Amino acid sequence: MTLNEIEVNAFTNVIKKLKPEICYVDSADVNEKRFARDILERLSFKPEIISKHKADDIYPIVGAASILAKTKRDEEVQKIAQNLENKLNLPMGSGYPADPITQKFLKIWVKKFGELPKHTRLSWKTAQNILKENSIKKLDEF
Repeated sequence: MTLNEIEVNAFTNVIKKLKPEICYVDSADVNEKRFARDILERLSFKPEIISKHKADDIYPIVGAASILAKTKRDEEVQKIAQNLENKLNLPMGSGYPADPITQKFLKIWVKKFGELPKHTRLSWKTAQNILKENSIKKLDEF
């Protein structure tokens, strides 16, 4: 599944449970109308879907939901970190690919275990670069 498909499924599941008349969604698709259409196609009822990029900046309700989602994400990352940090005795950082602490953790993890932790998003350029760096052998390793 693509990230867009995952997002459509997630929005659809929430909308099915709540059954609102109107939905404000932050479009994950470059085409806002297509994102709304993809959600509507999976619903048995037809609420109004307002799909916009940067919806969290435009609609306060989406901004509030974004804060709640980030808080939940951070809680889940902390659970993952507690498990993984015990294996390296190093801090994992925020889990974001631009975080230098996370990058250091992933580099050391890959050197020790030969692969990224299962929670890592493999599509991240950071993750791909770390794997690529690890696969390059030095002359004294031959």
